[in-house]
Amino acid sequence: MQKYRKRNTPAFTFLAYFTFFAGVALFLIGIYNADMQLNEKGYYIAVMILVAVGAILTQKVTRDNSEDNEIIAEQNRSSSHSS
Repeated sequence: MQKYRKRNTPAFTFLAYFTFFAGVALFLIGIYNADMQLNEKGYYIAVMILVAVGAILTQKVTRDNSEDNEIIAEQNRSSSHSS
């Protein structure tokens, strides 16, 4: 039987969480320093895009890792029963 391999590497998982938390942190820093000049409006748009991408990646990675853990657990159960 072929061993199942996780779809997401630890580096990709880290990147997903990092972009989400970096986006939130940058957004909070931007709110703290808001005088709302034109360049700050562009900053808010860029940060919100970063947060959206980070949230989507985090959701995907979390779901994929959960599914992978279930598949690996099932394979381990079936391989221990057949031995």
